[in-house]
Amino acid sequence: MKQKKILAVIGIVDDDESVRDSISSLLRSAGYKTESFESAEAYLNSDRASEPNCLLLDVRMPGLSGLQLQSELNHQKVSIPVIFITAHPDEQVRERALSEGAVAVLGKPFNDEVLLGAIDSAVGSKGPSAK
Repeated sequence: MKQKKILAVIGIVDDDESVRDSISSLLRSAGYKTESFESAEAYLNSDRASEPNCLLLDVRMPGLSGLQLQSELNHQKVSIPVIFITAHPDEQVRERALSEGAVAVLGKPFNDEVLLGAIDSAVGSKGPSAK
């Protein structure tokens, strides 16, 4: 049996295990490899040996928020395309995330095709330039 080619590695950072599991399942079925983290701190403390091609970040999490993780990655000059997902859409948060280089900000619940389209755009691009 021919093995499916992995399109990219997508990191999922969300404090809700059911969200991580459902997104991971969707992305694996679409040909992506996933790595899940229950917090921004867990992501930062991981060895990230297989650096993701794109990060899906929840905006609101205990401890560091998704926006704080994005700022920290920018500070470290780590250029990974970021897509935010949030159950609490807020125009100021959206504007800040996009101005810091996010590819998209999606409100939960989101359509699978919209998420896959945003990921396809993110991994097809070179991502935000290092600041």
